[in-house]
Amino acid sequence: MTDDPALFESMRAELFSAVIADALDAAGFRNQIMRHDIRPLFPEAIAVGRAMTVLSVDVYHIPEEPYKLELEAVDALKTGDVLVAQTNGSVRSSLWGELLTTAATVRGARGAVIDGFTRDALSITRMKFPLFVRGIAPFDSKGRSDVIAYGVPVECGGVRVEPGDIVFGDNDGIVAIPRSVEKTVIEAAFEKVRGERIVKLALENGMSATDAFRKYGIL
Repeated sequence: MTDDPALFESMRAELFSAVIADALDAAGFRNQIMRHDIRPLFPEAIAVGRAMTVLSVDVYHIPEEPYKLELEAVDALKTGDVLVAQTNGSVRSSLWGELLTTAATVRGARGAVIDGFTRDALSITRMKFPLFVRGIAPFDSKGRSDVIAYGVPVECGGVRVEPGDIVFGDNDGIVAIPRSVEKTVIEAAFEKVRGERIVKLALENGMSATDAFRKYGIL
């Protein structure tokens, strides 16, 4: 495998979530697709990078130090990271917004995936920051939710994500690639993309779908 920046750029340019999901299936990892209701803020958004994990919970009081660990987590982002936040599906708070997007962008983050809400959606869209969320609402998180840990395993959108796992999100959805199989899965995804190009050309030239699958074994 190449170094992360070049790898992520290559993945962003050539791969897509469906082909990675197929490669994960082939490797025996069949539960790596996040829940369908975590959607990109804009259709062209593509997030690919290593997970910086965040765990947030609902609260019913204003903490003594509001935003403390949330800000620490954003400040800890490194180039090539994708922030992955579990909020347990909270619908009473927006964890993300324009200022955190700005801070994450400056630190080289390649996107964020949040099992919860954002605000400042138009501003974030104009910034072209690849953000994936369950919804949009103007709530402030202060006194409604609070980050209790970061850099720990989380379950985001029904998928367990470890810090450093590779996360890939596009308009079809989000997949998480465990470190233990990342080399196998990514190489298989690139190989399948090359095969799909051949099959597409054969179909465009009139080959039947049945014959194409019989010959190439790719769908």
